[in-house]
Amino acid sequence: MVAMSELHEKATICPYCGERITILVDDSVEHQQYIEDCEVCCRPMEIHVHISSGGTCTVEVRAENE
Repeated sequence: MVAMSELHEKATICPYCGERITILVDDSVEHQQYIEDCEVCCRPMEIHVHISSGGTCTVEVRAENE
């Protein structure tokens, strides 16, 4: 039986407006990098996600052109 991936909420801070926001992280992919707009100020953030072999999720959020 194949395990289904799950989306998990992860709290972070927008690099532009400084507001606390929540993003959804897919735990089925170890390394992810994508652009997502801030839900408060709508500016594009570069999001880097790393899932360790132990299942720990690390999220780094930067301004798009940083």
